[in-house]
Amino acid sequence: MPTSDEVDRIVEAWSRERSDLDFSPLQVLSRVRRLARHLERARRAAFGASDLETWEFDVLSALRRAGSPYQLSPKALLQQTLVSSGTMTNRIDRLVSRGLVERRTDPNDGRGILVMMTAEGRERVDAAISTLLTAEAELLERLSATDQERLSALLRKLSIDFDAAADD
Repeated sequence: MPTSDEVDRIVEAWSRERSDLDFSPLQVLSRVRRLARHLERARRAAFGASDLETWEFDVLSALRRAGSPYQLSPKALLQQTLVSSGTMTNRIDRLVSRGLVERRTDPNDGRGILVMMTAEGRERVDAAISTLLTAEAELLERLSATDQERLSALLRKLSIDFDAAADD
C-alpha cells in the first residue's frame, strides 16, 4: 500500500517552490476536499439508484427522520436543509409533482400547511439510505473502528467550531 498520496506530492511541490509558506493546512483540508469528491460520487450513485436527486434525498430524509406520520412544516424543512423559502417552495412543488410528498392543511393551524411524505417517497428514501450506508462503509473500510471514531471526533470538533461561527 502506498505511503504517500497526491496531496503529499502537491505539498512537496509547493514547498519546493514556496519554502517561505506553511503548507500544513493543505495536508488536512486538501484531503478533506478530495474525500468529499469521492463521497459526493458515492452519494449521487446511491441516490440515483433510487431515482432521487441529492436535494430530493435531503428533503425526504428530513421527513423520514421526523418519524411517523413523516410530516413537517415548510419552515422546519427550511431549518433542516438550509435553503431559502423560495427554493423550498420550488422543491416541495417538484416533489409533489413526482408523487413523493403531499401538501396537507395543518390540523392545528388551518392557515398552515404540512409536507407529508408519501409511501413511494418513503420507499425511495429508505432504499437510498441503505445504499448510501453501504457505499460510505466501503469508503471507510481501510480505517479500523478506532480510527473511524478518532476521525469522527476530530471532524466533529472542527464542524462544531464552524457551525458556531456560522450561527454568529
